[in-house]
Amino acid sequence: MILIPFNVLAEVKKKIISNLNNIENINFKFIQTIQGKDEKGNCTIAYPKKIYCKYSKFNKILVSNGNSLVIKTNKNNQYYRYKLENTPLNFLLDKKYIIEKISKFNYKIIDKKYYMFSLDEKKQNINIFFDKVSLDLIGWQTEDLYQNLSVTYIFDIKKNEKIDNKIFKLPTQIF
Repeated sequence: MILIPFNVLAEVKKKIISNLNNIENINFKFIQTIQGKDEKGNCTIAYPKKIYCKYSKFNKILVSNGNSLVIKTNKNNQYYRYKLENTPLNFLLDKKYIIEKISKFNYKIIDKKYYMFSLDEKKQNINIFFDKVSLDLIGWQTEDLYQNLSVTYIFDIKKNEKIDNKIFKLPTQIF
């Protein structure tokens, strides 16, 4: 076991928090793995609690307006609507919550490349990963709504770009 001096722990957390505080929105590509199956796509997150993701397969989208979460796909004309508060994204899309938790908890170093913070909230375990060099958010690990392990890796991150807030309008059930 490697012991890390307290002042080093505090400095890393301070830098991650500063980095997060300077982000209003992020745009990124992702690979999400659930039950050994990968899905790819692009997402935009606007704080607080808005997300729009377009998956490469089946014209699938995931969108939150800050209150509700909709997953819509052309595969079998599926449409699902959830209260955002009942999903792990409720916490992942809340920058103030993440900053508060990071300030209170210590992190683990994973593969000498990543800082990982583990958060337990409302019976949900959420692991959030930050790059050790850039201190950027690079992914998370949660259980999805069906208790499947979901690992999301994000890359090609762009911060604070101009975005059209219309993308966070919830789609309708009609295809």
